[in-house]
Amino acid sequence: MDFTTFLQQLINGASLGSMYALIAIGYTMVYGVLRLINFAHGDIMMVGAFFTYMGTAAGLPFSLAVLLGILGSVIVGVLTDKIAYKPLREAPKISLLITAIGISFFLENLFNVIFGGVPKAFSAPEYLTKVFHLGNVYLPVTVIIIPIVTVLILSGVLWVLYRTKYGMAIRALAFDIPTVKLMGIDADRIISIVFALGSALAAIGGVFYAVSYPSIDPLMGVIVGLKAFAAAVLGGIGSVTGAVVGGFILGFTEIFVVALFPELGGYKDAFAFFFLILVLLFRPTGIMGEDLERSRF
Repeated sequence: MDFTTFLQQLINGASLGSMYALIAIGYTMVYGVLRLINFAHGDIMMVGAFFTYMGTAAGLPFSLAVLLGILGSVIVGVLTDKIAYKPLREAPKISLLITAIGISFFLENLFNVIFGGVPKAFSAPEYLTKVFHLGNVYLPVTVIIIPIVTVLILSGVLWVLYRTKYGMAIRALAFDIPTVKLMGIDADRIISIVFALGSALAAIGGVFYAVSYPSIDPLMGVIVGLKAFAAAVLGGIGSVTGAVVGGFILGFTEIFVVALFPELGGYKDAFAFFFLILVLLFRPTGIMGEDLERSRF
C-alpha cells in the first residue's frame, strides 16, 4: 500500500468511525444510567434519517429537515423510555433487554409498512456532495465535516456531564437512582434527558450515514447499531470518551481490512467483531472502561 492509498483509507476510516462514535455515545450513556443495552438505538438512527428524508421530500430546506429528523428521533426515543422501559425499571434486566429487542423489531416493521421495503434515495444538498482533491486523495466534504462534528459533540457532552447541574444529576443517577430520588431530584426527567440526548446524537449519525451512502431503508440501523454497540463495548461501555475512541478504532479496522485484504471484503463486519473479541479477552472492561461501581462516564 503506497502513502496516497494509506492516507485515503485513513480519511475514510475517520469518517466511518465518527458515525459509529456518534451512535455509540447514546448506547454508553443509557447503559451508564440504567444498565440497559438499548438495542433499539440503531433503529432510532434510522428514524432520524427517515424523518429528514420526509422533510426534504416535503420541500423543507435541508437544515430544517435535519432538525425535523433530530426532533423526530428525540420524541421516539423519549416515548420508548416512557412507554416501554419505565414500567420495567424494577423488573429483571433480561425483561428490559427483551423489550428493547421488541421495540427494535416494532420500529423496523412500522417504517417498512409505511415506506415499503424498497430503499429510498436520500437527497443531500450540493454543498455536502462536493469532493476536493489533495493530489490523488479524494476529500468529500462529509469526510471532513463528520469527524469535526463528532469531536465538537464529544466536547459538548463532556461539558454537560461535568459542568452543569443536569450533568451532575446524570452522574449521580448512574450511581444510585433511589438515593437520587430521596434528594428531591426528578429521576424520570433526568432519564428522559439522557434518552433525548442519545437519540439526538443517533439522528445526527443517521443523517451523516444517509449523506455518505445516499440510500436509506428501514433495516439500515440493524448492522450499524450493532457496530456502534461493539464500539461502545470496545472503548469501555459507560465511558463517553471510550465510546468515541471505540468508534474510531472500529471504523479504521473496517476500512483497513478491506484495503489490505480486498478478497476478504465480504467479511469486513466479521473482522470488526473479531477485533472486539480480541480486545475484550485482554481487557474485559474495554480500552477506557473502569469498574462501573467506582466510575461513570
